[in-house]
Amino acid sequence: MDIPASELADVVKRLKRIEGQVGGIVRMIEDGRDCSAVVTQLAAASRALSKAGFAVISTGMRHCSTAADGETREVDLRELERLFLTLA
Repeated sequence: MDIPASELADVVKRLKRIEGQVGGIVRMIEDGRDCSAVVTQLAAASRALSKAGFAVISTGMRHCSTAADGETREVDLRELERLFLTLA
């Protein structure tokens, strides 16, 4: 799926927040923070990454299902299924 970068601006913002969150997790580990706090943050980062992935797929579905002239075009359902399952 070739999606214009402008349509993924929100995903890029989300990924930058996740990047900061992962940096914070690294610091937590280096500082010897409680294991449950680290795992909680890892789980949150993992969920955030999944949401970003689904946002990319969702944007791609909208982009790939509409032709430049506004007409509906056929979507490769096998490819979409493969992408969804990749995130599962």
